[in-house]
Amino acid sequence: SYLSTTDRILGGVGVVGIVAASISLLVGGMGIMNIMSTSVLERTREIGLRKALGARRSDILWQFLLEAVIISGIGGLIGLLLGGGSSFIIAKFTNFPLIPSPLAIIAALLVSVLVGILSGYLPARRAAGLHPVEALRYE
Repeated sequence: SYLSTTDRILGGVGVVGIVAASISLLVGGMGIMNIMSTSVLERTREIGLRKALGARRSDILWQFLLEAVIISGIGGLIGLLLGGGSSFIIAKFTNFPLIPSPLAIIAALLVSVLVGILSGYLPARRAAGLHPVEALRYE
């Protein structure tokens, strides 16, 4: 009875954790997309100049995708540090063992990079598709 109650509680906590993490990833992705869209708008003339000087569409696309991945990667690292620190503190005050999983750490970083790619793709594609003359005229 005690074990089944504990299992149900831990299962419920796990579901809440997954829902919270999913919402956080969605909000983070939307934030990155917003940041990258603003960056494209603010740097329209720069993009036009680069294209006028010979930058290929793929050069611009990769530049903005890389920026999105860097932003999300830094966010993922900060999240890992805060989550690991919180877990360590909780483990200190409870008798719940803290067993860090290298696989979970790698998976978390890969998910943060994937969020960066997915949320940065549309703004990067928009930047890559700008016409040089129109971009240079943009104010």
